[in-house]
Amino acid sequence: MNKKILIVDDEQSIVTLLQYNLQQAGYDVSVAMDGEEGLNKAMEERFDMIVLDLMLPKKDGIEVCKELRQHKIHTPILMLTAKDDEFDKVLGLELGADDYMTKPFSPREVVARVKAILRRMQQMTGNAEAPKVDEDTSEKIVIGDVKILPEHYEAYFREERLELTPKEFELLVYLSKNKGRVLTRDQLLSAVWNYDFAGDTRIVDVHISHLREKIETDTKKPTYIKTIRGLGYKLEEPKIHE
Repeated sequence: MNKKILIVDDEQSIVTLLQYNLQQAGYDVSVAMDGEEGLNKAMEERFDMIVLDLMLPKKDGIEVCKELRQHKIHTPILMLTAKDDEFDKVLGLELGADDYMTKPFSPREVVARVKAILRRMQQMTGNAEAPKVDEDTSEKIVIGDVKILPEHYEAYFREERLELTPKEFELLVYLSKNKGRVLTRDQLLSAVWNYDFAGDTRIVDVHISHLREKIETDTKKPTYIKTIRGLGYKLEEPKIHE
């Protein structure tokens, strides 16, 4: 079955261009011309990916992204904007977007980015058509009160399931598989985002902050994800008396 992509953009020329190129790449494409319509479609139907413009009538992309995440819809979101604005970029990612592209861009670049995101999702979750694997026999990562089941695309803290965006989950898995190692922001950017995000390591800091909010008792005194000043981050087993 082909992957389903939702394009939410009010510029007909861009919609036509993206729709044609994504369909040529083998995707099933739906379109919404404003934020309200896009939000409704995303909540009524399951999509594998959403390409979401920032500046939209009725509801802007930030609001759409925020409401989807509030409703626990964690479909990967590629946000588009005509603004090369640092605040917009960080805000969009803080609210749950997974990737970000600034207009103008080539359709080929968008298709390549969509493929990369979907490929990483597939690697994280395994083959969706494969039978469910018993938790007892599947890969399990346990660090303190954090339990991660990569094959099930699930993570738990103190036995409560964590609500993570795709990027937060990928980052947690990568940190956990490198437990005890100091990882620079550039290393994390390259490994988790899989391409050079124009050297913008603030994106890493935003996602680290989100993870800490979900697995740390006190985010100001983290026991799992430690900041190694001047270097980067390290995930480690919490000390019993911390």
